[in-house]
Amino acid sequence: VQLQASGGGLVQAGGSLRLSCAASGRSFSVYAMGWFRQAPGKEREFVATISWSGGRTDYADSVKGRFTISIDNAKNTVYLQANSLEPEDTAVYYCAAKSSSWYWRGPGDPREYEYWGQGTQVTVSS
Repeated sequence: VQLQASGGGLVQAGGSLRLSCAASGRSFSVYAMGWFRQAPGKEREFVATISWSGGRTDYADSVKGRFTISIDNAKNTVYLQANSLEPEDTAVYYCAAKSSSWYWRGPGDPREYEYWGQGTQVTVSS
């Protein structure tokens, strides 16, 4: 499975961005996809995840009510609509995919995901 993330950029605080992650290859084997982010000097952290069917979503507390994850199965693409952006949201955003329906550590643990995209930079200015 190959993942291609896009949509990052520079935005002022309070603004919005829509990130996209297109899956190709053996996308039919994907069970769930997620978004993670990593700021300079910090560990990679969970943002949101969605099952391939779209029936289950989970969000980090820090983005609940501001970010929305969705999926377009016809396009094999996952989206992250990020609203009310804050400078603390500045990071490289990575999309990830997992093929197994079994979770050893929970959907928010990056070790659950075996496929990763290249990342897209989001910068929020104050």
